[in-house]
Amino acid sequence: MKKNRRKFPKKRVIGAGAAFLLLVLYLYIHQSNSGPTYASVAVKRGNVQVTVLATGQVSPENRLEIKPPIPGRVEQVLVEEGQAIKKGQILAWMSSTERAALLDAARAQGPKEIKKWENLYKATPVVAPIDGTIILRNVESGQSFNSTEAILVMSDRLTVKAQVDETDISQIHVRQPAEIVLDAYPESDINGQVDKISYEARQYWSVTTYLVDVLPDQTPDFMRAGMTANVTFNIDSKQNVLLVPNEALKMRGGKTLIMVPGNTGPTEKEITVGVSDGKMSEVVTGLQENDTVLIRQIQSKESGWISPLRGPRGR
Repeated sequence: MKKNRRKFPKKRVIGAGAAFLLLVLYLYIHQSNSGPTYASVAVKRGNVQVTVLATGQVSPENRLEIKPPIPGRVEQVLVEEGQAIKKGQILAWMSSTERAALLDAARAQGPKEIKKWENLYKATPVVAPIDGTIILRNVESGQSFNSTEAILVMSDRLTVKAQVDETDISQIHVRQPAEIVLDAYPESDINGQVDKISYEARQYWSVTTYLVDVLPDQTPDFMRAGMTANVTFNIDSKQNVLLVPNEALKMRGGKTLIMVPGNTGPTEKEITVGVSDGKMSEVVTGLQENDTVLIRQIQSKESGWISPLRGPRGR
């Protein structure tokens, strides 16, 4: 049995489609004729700080492995990891292989015989060659070793070796202040300064970087070699200056232009800018405090009008 299907006249369908197209065309023309939309922003005073960010790793400036001149046995270790030491300080006492064998043989004859051979063959001291910190202890008392093994490792001081992009290296100089934040201790800021700048570039994933040594003013107890660090280099700063959003600036013919309200609508005006932190720029000339600048809005199909950098309104 065939079901009866309702049929719509072709003219009615075509008419509805034509009306929809006319509506779309009307909205497009109306929108095009409405012109661009601007958001108003007042020029205010504030502080601007120019910085360069880099990541790096905590490393000893000079890492010194202490190896004994001859194989033997450690009789006594006098230092611990993390301990600060002075040049010439005795770090451990050691016996040569021959002395260790004589002492072991004397133990079978009693304390008097041991004392005799200890006085005849003195233990050899292991002495710190520099001021520094013990960062690794590889032996314990009574442990044997050979002359190729490092029984202790020292460092004179810890630094952060930061990788700075070649586009920023011209802004970095020796003794420049910097701030160090360790990933392991993100709430602790460590003040420091640039100590060395590498002359040789390094390539990481086709990016050219230079190694910059940042020396902490005071090395905290929790700082360890191998830790990941984020370094902020302080390039320049201005206090209580006029600021304008970078999204309001336009460059044309070597001039910096900005849109301001005019008698017949938005008008371009030339200004002079100073330092910038990437979001706000210092206004040197051309604007006064509380002047109004205009930022052109870009239309979003989903969220209406948005500014170039701030995102949709209401978010």
